[in-house]
Amino acid sequence: MEDLLFLAHRIPYPPDKGDKIRSWHLLRHLALRYRVHLGCFVDDAQDHRHEPMLRDLCASCHFAPLDPRKAKLGSLRGLLTGDALTFAWFRDSRLTRWVGETHAAQPIAAQVIFSSSMAPFAESVKGFRGRRIVDFIDLDSDKWRQYADTAGQPMRWVYRRESRLLAKAETAIAARSSASLFVSEAEADLFRQRPGVAAEHVHAIGNGVDLDYFNGSRNYANPYPPGGPILVFTGMMDYRANVDAVRWFADAVLPLIRARHPDVRFAIVGAKPDDTVKRLAERPGIIVTGRVEDVRPYVAHAAVAVAPLRIARGIQNKVLEAMAMARPVVASAEAFEGIDAEPGADLEVAGDAGSFAETVCRLLDRPAEAEALGARGRQCMTGRYTWESRLAPLDRIVEGT
Repeated sequence: MEDLLFLAHRIPYPPDKGDKIRSWHLLRHLALRYRVHLGCFVDDAQDHRHEPMLRDLCASCHFAPLDPRKAKLGSLRGLLTGDALTFAWFRDSRLTRWVGETHAAQPIAAQVIFSSSMAPFAESVKGFRGRRIVDFIDLDSDKWRQYADTAGQPMRWVYRRESRLLAKAETAIAARSSASLFVSEAEADLFRQRPGVAAEHVHAIGNGVDLDYFNGSRNYANPYPPGGPILVFTGMMDYRANVDAVRWFADAVLPLIRARHPDVRFAIVGAKPDDTVKRLAERPGIIVTGRVEDVRPYVAHAAVAVAPLRIARGIQNKVLEAMAMARPVVASAEAFEGIDAEPGADLEVAGDAGSFAETVCRLLDRPAEAEALGARGRQCMTGRYTWESRLAPLDRIVEGT
């Protein structure tokens, strides 16, 4: 087995949020083929308990603790140095030293870099002649542009600055790498259009879904209190795009639905809800759970899974997981982008608040139709979204064959 360096901006376990789902499956896939040396940050104290399992999987590991509050303050140095705040956030001399020592101790055949923020650590190794694969996942620079479009001053200026600097850095990192990966063809195509990008080195490696784990045919205890049908949204609730989605749904869509179905409830299921999300629980018909041990019962006992995102990049795992659990899904166009499924057959895609509410009400009014939609969604995932099939091109890209 050859040696491979794998760097990730967040510990790739447990796979309980979007980026960690992808990084975990990438790491596990590569560990079957290489002696993997893992370097990553740990920004949640609870995740330290997973370090022994990752040490057993990998040839060596370095877990760099990261305090988000200190990192936020440290990132402000980027305003003085002219750097993107993202790179200032993840600066760590001990991780840089470990990367150098790892390269000195054994011949590293390839570097796999998960997220552009980790590229400086890999590039700190002088004279590396192996292949460097950067998984950008999605275009962070465009995400910051979307944030800027909806923010007030002074944050609009900060977000625009971050978008501009990250876009420049993404292009430069790609030019110094053997291949660039993105989570969807839409993201890859957007990047290929940039001046200075070698289109032939840009690849889409889509996310899969664990079909055995996300299986709605199992018997799950109902986690909801007695009441009317549930519309469920899942995700980390300190993430700006998720917060925007549930606030818009609660303000603009849910009142239209409850006008026809007064007993409907909207469940927001996910860790770290910010104060604006917590306050939504004060409204009639809205449940905010906070962190749950297992999201599957909350999805399994929902009448409809909703994904009303207005700010989105890449693939929405919440949509894939709900479809895998055979739940009918209503998604915004932004949440649907990059998913290989047929609107109207495998899931529903809705636009403005009125059409979103109308689509949800139709599924509530016609439960047999809703169940059939969910079953087709599960079938779609089974045929197209196994992790094995999604990661099949990765070996050729890493090896350069």
